[in-house]
Amino acid sequence: MTTAIRILHTTRYRYSRPVKFGVHRLLLRPRDGHDLRLLSSAIAISPAPKLSWHFDTFGNSVATAEFSEASSRLEFRSELLIRRFSHDDFVASPGRSRSAYPFTYPTEDLIDLAPFISLENPEECPVLDAWLAAEIGYGPDEVLDFLRLLSETVNHNVTYVRRERSGTQSAGTTLKKGTGSCRDFAFLFMEAARRSGFAARFVTGYLNDVLDDGHVHSGGGATHAWAEVYLPSEGWVEFDPTNRIIGSPNLIRVAVTRTPRQAIPISGTYDPRPGAVFYGMDVEVKTSIEPYDPRNSD
Repeated sequence: MTTAIRILHTTRYRYSRPVKFGVHRLLLRPRDGHDLRLLSSAIAISPAPKLSWHFDTFGNSVATAEFSEASSRLEFRSELLIRRFSHDDFVASPGRSRSAYPFTYPTEDLIDLAPFISLENPEECPVLDAWLAAEIGYGPDEVLDFLRLLSETVNHNVTYVRRERSGTQSAGTTLKKGTGSCRDFAFLFMEAARRSGFAARFVTGYLNDVLDDGHVHSGGGATHAWAEVYLPSEGWVEFDPTNRIIGSPNLIRVAVTRTPRQAIPISGTYDPRPGAVFYGMDVEVKTSIEPYDPRNSD
């Protein structure tokens, strides 16, 4: 007998009177892979929409919801049951080959990775360069050691604050303010890694904060964000600077994108009627561990 992770994600939008809803885009269903197996998935939406599915340019599973009924409340409820496998062999294995840093990607990889190496905000290069020089310097001469130090440096320099408001701060803004949410931590790490020659991408998903050792992670109870860096022969490796996590089974990936704005879990519009007031949005994420018998699976 092994275990699985159950995730209940509820998002509610509340209005003073019924409004009409535009098309909504949902990134709520993870894709199967060698490191994550989706055992079951269900989405309940009220009012009921016409739901269709497609893959985006990154291979993420995207649902499109089209509504015909007006309502004073819009609710999305997603339930997932997954098994997650870690990348601990990369992080902890004594037999792991150590790669020198700085390094250069093979030419063929560079063609594919170019969009993930380019900075999202190139005008912030001077700010990033100054910060990297002051905090990292030449840094370690091994790839994982360098990236681990970069993640820990972001964690040390930025104070975590939960921010319900949508949007992600630029790396320069996060450095100036010294505070940020998990997505701000992730984006600062991404831009700094890109400036250091790595391909990096943004990840949205969930954090399993039900831990046996009593340790509390930041970012539980809501959707979570972190980053992945591409390393030759290792692939995309997870780095969560909010919690100083590398390749952990507690990170449950739903979607990967080039920029944070492409990874919003739920996005859409509404057409307010005269006198309608938006009261607010509530997001709740609960994770739990439960027994799972692989013999009962397909």
